[in-house]
Amino acid sequence: MYCSLAIIAALRYLRTDRPRAEAIDTSISILKPLSGLDEGLVENLRSFFEQDYQPFELLFAVRHNCDPAASVVRMLMAEYPAVRAELVVTGEPPYPNAKVFSLKCMLDRARYGLIVMSDSDIRVSTSFCSNIAAEFRDSGLDLVTCPYQAVAGSSFWSRLEAVGMNTDFHAGVFTAAMLEGAKFAVGPTIVARRHLLDALGGIERFKDYLAEDFMLGKIAADQGFGVRLSSQIVQHRIGSEPAAQNFAHRLRWARSTRRSRPAGYIGEFFTQPLPIALAVLLMHPGWWPLVAVTILFRAASAWIISQRLLGAKVPWHLLPAQDLLGFAFWIAGFFGNSVHWRGRRYILNRDGTVVPAA
Repeated sequence: MYCSLAIIAALRYLRTDRPRAEAIDTSISILKPLSGLDEGLVENLRSFFEQDYQPFELLFAVRHNCDPAASVVRMLMAEYPAVRAELVVTGEPPYPNAKVFSLKCMLDRARYGLIVMSDSDIRVSTSFCSNIAAEFRDSGLDLVTCPYQAVAGSSFWSRLEAVGMNTDFHAGVFTAAMLEGAKFAVGPTIVARRHLLDALGGIERFKDYLAEDFMLGKIAADQGFGVRLSSQIVQHRIGSEPAAQNFAHRLRWARSTRRSRPAGYIGEFFTQPLPIALAVLLMHPGWWPLVAVTILFRAASAWIISQRLLGAKVPWHLLPAQDLLGFAFWIAGFFGNSVHWRGRRYILNRDGTVVPAA
């Protein structure tokens, strides 16, 4: 049943009318919090410098001038002198969520009313700003969150994670949006009107949350603002982390999700068709036809969401391994209340907020 819902949700998204990018007088500020040299950082940032749109501005934030990402930004600013761009050095963050502090520092200097908050590992087409501006011709729209195609690095663990993002994660995103509307946001790229951020008390309202993206979308929707999935699909270049780092951030994601929406996290049991089917097969071998049907539905939903919708081919030989590994991380997410993030350890509270560990 869940796979069927995911397929229907993906097909509905594909049938959604895309707004036509026309000449629109919407000024856009793009905020890019940076920390270190992500894999492919130069080309990721270059894709924002090469927007076929005006007027827009780029703001980048680093903690210190010695951050290697600052040198990349300066190089690109020299290469594209016609693009309005600024590098902001924030210093050490006073907030538990350092990204939120970077966003606040950039917002304080942003000139325009439509705010794009995009991570350093995102790459976009040259028409991204035009298409986003076209979406916001709808006066009832206040915030969109962009689905993304996960592009793996060279490591095996990166390829597994990309499969999970392109199939399992987005199946949940599209199904949730279909069933109850977009009452959330996902972090890689969020676009919001400035008046929405001001009405919520500023981006600093989310300084104590690890999943500030989810909470931004949730609180905005709860307060009656227009929130939905964008028609723009971006690329999320996830890099090539070794096993230890990859496992650490996947565990952080699981624990953070459990704290942000505990009931929904328990319900994710029903979004794990392959591990459940294999468990049933072990207990009742005679039920193999049901398991075969489950595998077919899982394969169909994976193909439609990943390949048909996101444009990412499904490596079928990796899908079973990722489903089993994802199930293991889902179970692990029920245990422990600490996470490691950007070299520091944090304690997760029951409401999804975090405090630095002693």
